[in-house]
Order: sequence, then structure tokens, then C-alpha cells
Amino acid sequence: MKIAVSSQGPDLESKIDPRFGRAAYILIIDTVSSGIKVLDNSENLNAFKGAGIQAAVMVSDSGAEVLLTGFCGPNAFKTLQAAGVKVANDVTGTVKDAVLAFNKGKVAFADAANVEGQW
Repeated sequence: MKIAVSSQGPDLESKIDPRFGRAAYILIIDTVSSGIKVLDNSENLNAFKGAGIQAAVMVSDSGAEVLLTGFCGPNAFKTLQAAGVKVANDVTGTVKDAVLAFNKGKVAFADAANVEGQW
């Protein structure tokens, strides 16, 4: 399974970036191979509009089945939902901690966005 995590840095020790669409990086962790793919999200970080949707497309295109993040807006959430990606909001700590919590079943999936658009 591939897990996407919004991150402030390019490695597992980085803190979760609370803003999904404008996160500095999105890390794709493959739980089968233990591989990590780093997606540079700088283009969306400075986007005027549509950052969440574009980040959601990147996550979907990566093959991730789950997103761990702090806050996910309504347009990004709908895009991820349409792509079959489950979203866990309100995730904090490091990327490594978040993935470990997910693997232990301690992460709850959201049924809606947890912030307004353009947040």
C-alpha cells in the first residue's frame, strides 16, 4: 500500500505539514517495499488558486490509497474522494510517527474536509 503524507521536509523525520495543498512536500511511502518517493510541491505552495486540487491529482497519480495530513479543504477532499484516496485529517507529529500510527490502526479517516476552501 502507498501512503501519502504532507510534509515540511523531504524525509521521515520531517514534521507533518498541516496544509495539504500548500505543503512543501508530499511523501509517498510504500508499506510493502519500504520505499519513499518525495514529491516537491513548491509549485502548488505558491499557487494563487487550485493548490489543493493539484496536490490531490499528484497524490492520485502516485498510486497512494491514503493521505495523512493536518487540514484538507473541500475541493481537494472531493478530488481525493473521487480518486478513491482515503483522507485522515488532524494528523500531527513527524511523518514517521504518522505512518507508524496508521500501521497500528490509530488513524481515523475523515468523511469531509476539515477547513474552508482557500484556507
